[in-house]
Amino acid sequence: MGSEWRTTTIGELAEIYDGPHATPTPVPEGPIFLGISCLDRGRLDLSKADHLTEADLGRWTRRVTPTANDVVFSYETRIGEAAKIPPDFRGCLGRRMGLLRPRMTVDPDFLLYAFLGPGFQETLRSRTVHGSTVDRILLTELGDLPIRVPPLAEQRHIGAALKALDDKIELNRRMSQTLESMARVLFKSWFVDFDPVRAKSEGRDPGLLTQVADLFPDTFEDTDQGAIPRSWRDSTVGEEFHVTMGQSPPGETYNKAALGLPFYQGRADFGVRFPSRRVYCTAPTRFARPGDTLVCVRAPVGDTNLAVEDCAIGRGLAAVRHKSGASSYTFLAMRSLSDSFEAFESEGTVFGSINKQGFGAMRVTSPSIPVVLTFEQLVWPIDAQVQGARSQATLLAEIRDSLLPAMMSGQGGPVAARSGDMDR
Repeated sequence: MGSEWRTTTIGELAEIYDGPHATPTPVPEGPIFLGISCLDRGRLDLSKADHLTEADLGRWTRRVTPTANDVVFSYETRIGEAAKIPPDFRGCLGRRMGLLRPRMTVDPDFLLYAFLGPGFQETLRSRTVHGSTVDRILLTELGDLPIRVPPLAEQRHIGAALKALDDKIELNRRMSQTLESMARVLFKSWFVDFDPVRAKSEGRDPGLLTQVADLFPDTFEDTDQGAIPRSWRDSTVGEEFHVTMGQSPPGETYNKAALGLPFYQGRADFGVRFPSRRVYCTAPTRFARPGDTLVCVRAPVGDTNLAVEDCAIGRGLAAVRHKSGASSYTFLAMRSLSDSFEAFESEGTVFGSINKQGFGAMRVTSPSIPVVLTFEQLVWPIDAQVQGARSQATLLAEIRDSLLPAMMSGQGGPVAARSGDMDR
């Protein structure tokens, strides 16, 4: 099968366009201004995008209007990142962004994965211009860069197989977002807005099972922090949660060979919800357990992730768990303290930080333990589904990344067929 592949150029496969060389005034909503921060392992994360006005859209699409199946890429800073424009996209390219518009001779999905494949990535690295401030690829030379392609029918087969894996990863991501939103809404209703208490105090049905509704009081009482449900307490993080501040062992105990425990030090290790293994430590001193909430205590203070395994934590993190053991409650409680954490980012120091004393003194409303445990019973299964989806997505990404080199070298036909079967 590999003998049918041929070497061509990017310019023969696609028209090449440049994006604007400036940035419009951002607005809260509207058409998308697509920046390089939206490129995420072969897909677009539009949650990170800025927006521009409808009136500005025409001006910023004079060079090119991105449409479905175009492949966008970064030619500065994050060189080699690329993704495909989805259907119904409305917006424009951002700075440092280029666009490939596939010709009839190439499958759009194959073009994306060929661009991301190790062969073409090595070509990009060899043609990178290293500047004093940023590295870049010269768009005037991009069209002449060589790339290997099979016949169109095989392109479609390879593109479909890899896209099936990415589609499943994206489906898991969206499902996780929906589940996480459900948990956040319930937490806010019970512990921020006090909806069940408010409904009972006004003689309304709180909309809960009787045995759950009975756990909530029907009146409020005043405290220094404002009105809270009667019998709940105005308390502190230190009184309600176990807090373990991280500590960094000697640098020679770190490694990337999976020796020792996964070692997390701060935001660089954080994902949307769960950390990613990057560094390990053979002589850890401070630990987090599965289900502990990891909180950044150095800039940016207050970022949170959820530990999914025994791990070591450096001095940029703290591990937190409610004294009842409620893991899901802890995670959402820490995220609800974002405004309080923000104060530690603006105290006059160059980099924000919070010590154990300051962390422990942060004010929280303490519900009754039965309410906390009931919430945990409702939400922990949601967190378990999110974690399962995350584990499956990680496995699928590993499969995709292992298939990509073989398939792009012309030796992945049989494997490609099996990978396509996985999603059915």
